[in-house]
Amino acid sequence: MARRQSNRHDRGPSQRALRVGELVRHVLAELFSRGEVRDEVLESHVVTVPEVRMSPDLRLATAYVMPFGGKDVGLVLEALERHKRFIKGEVARRINLRYAPEIRFRRDDTFEEASRIDALLHSEKVRRDLETGGQTEDELDDD
Repeated sequence: MARRQSNRHDRGPSQRALRVGELVRHVLAELFSRGEVRDEVLESHVVTVPEVRMSPDLRLATAYVMPFGGKDVGLVLEALERHKRFIKGEVARRINLRYAPEIRFRRDDTFEEASRIDALLHSEKVRRDLETGGQTEDELDDD
């Protein structure tokens, strides 16, 4: 019987990719919190790094960042792009990997998405549906 080929992408990231992503996240957070990246924009903002996702070959790191308060996201992303070489070098120096990963910086939208879902859950329509137990108006009339 032929063995079924499984696609790694169907199963999500490997344990190693998750671990390396977390190591990269810690290095980035340390760089930003200690002010080691010399830039006016970065020094005037507290930048959080809630997540770093690694590619399966560990050569690409996508860092999701957000300035505290969510202000000036574009300026912060531009500043990070300007200092990408320095940041990559620091990640390579602090983490022992075969290849220093290329780093892409992306805006983290998880807080906004969570707020949107929270607002939906507290909306009048959802509250009404929860009170009726999810029954339609026709089903309620039959009772």
